[in-house]
Amino acid sequence: MSQGEPEHAGGAMRAVKDCLAGSVGGIAQVFAGQPFDTVKVRLQTQPELYRGTIDAVRKTIQNDGFSGFYKGTTTPLVGVGLCVSIQFLVMEHMKRTFAKVNGTPSGKAASLSAAQLYMAGATAGVANSIVSGPVEHIRVRLQVQTAGSAAQYKGPIDCIGQIYRGFGWSGIYKGQVATVIREFNGYGMYFLAYEALVQRTMHKTGKRRGELSSGLVCLFGAAAGFAMWLTSYPIDVIKSKLQTDGFAGEGRKYNGTVDCALKIMRQEGFKGFFRGITPCLLRAAPANAATFIGFEMAMRVLG
Repeated sequence: MSQGEPEHAGGAMRAVKDCLAGSVGGIAQVFAGQPFDTVKVRLQTQPELYRGTIDAVRKTIQNDGFSGFYKGTTTPLVGVGLCVSIQFLVMEHMKRTFAKVNGTPSGKAASLSAAQLYMAGATAGVANSIVSGPVEHIRVRLQVQTAGSAAQYKGPIDCIGQIYRGFGWSGIYKGQVATVIREFNGYGMYFLAYEALVQRTMHKTGKRRGELSSGLVCLFGAAAGFAMWLTSYPIDVIKSKLQTDGFAGEGRKYNGTVDCALKIMRQEGFKGFFRGITPCLLRAAPANAATFIGFEMAMRVLG
């Protein structure tokens, strides 16, 4: 920031860079992870149709072709770019805030505690849920439609329109309680894992953040993905079931997050909370490696 330039102007420019870099990471995440996510959602919400991951992959190709793995991609392509922008914008802001609390001089790399990194990530997750809730709701409803079934929705716009006309904003935000719970803990663990690994490596090697190799960034991003999903998968199953459930009447199976959890345990047992975890974990490495390499490389270009 040049001498005499208002501090808020520098802060606004940092925010713009965080948003742009986050968008790059989000778009990379969608292309790398969407096929795995489609299989995961189908296993979570339609366990009676598939015997496992390989069966779900085979039937998706059989019924929809390879394009079936990218059902509902338009919504996350727009939405996830925005979601990841929000995540990184809030995360970077919280890191700077905690650095000030710790008395770290401006311009010097901050070393934050595990609790600070977790809370920074959790705050980013809750902020992100405002957008991720409806984005994922629309995506999962489109993902569970197959070519052989009577398609209720012609696409994301039609899906949004039908839900809003019938049930208003509460319909759009169906499953939001489960979404907020998942985002709070999930992104707390996600950013804690990534940033702790980055801080440790910088401390051991004496390198600046921008000097870390692409391979390390990808490795740390993959680790962050595993940290998120291994600690948050059961609530994600609940969220997916709520978001593909009926809105009212006989088509509605669940009366809320707790009711859904109890019915999963009663009908499917403990394993019901982990249906679809195989494609989810297969997705975690490439999707989150792509997210962080996209973000870090964009930040280096933006300066």
